[in-house]
Amino acid sequence: QVQLAESGGGLVQAGGSLRLSCAASGRIFIINSMGWYRQAPGNQRELVARITMIGITNYADSVKGRFTISRDNAKNTVYLQMNSLKPEDTAVYYCNAVQRDENYWGQGTQVTVSS
Repeated sequence: QVQLAESGGGLVQAGGSLRLSCAASGRIFIINSMGWYRQAPGNQRELVARITMIGITNYADSVKGRFTISRDNAKNTVYLQMNSLKPEDTAVYYCNAVQRDENYWGQGTQVTVSS
């Protein structure tokens, strides 16, 4: 099993920044990709950004140019730098890791952006 521990959520004003971190631990072999999803009340969980082991990234259109995902393979950690935050970014953010076709999820961290 792989465990994911998230940190960095909180309350910020519109236009501000936050940085999320997610560290993987446990039975780690090769984590093919890591990423962030979010879920706002009443909405489905949606992809925010993903990064593969070799650094290929993809982003939701709504966050392109504002969010940056990065990864430290040596530490099995993924980061999400969120700039120019908007109230519509408010959600619970979940870390995800894929290893050997198994999906692992963190417990989620709340991000609230006030207007």
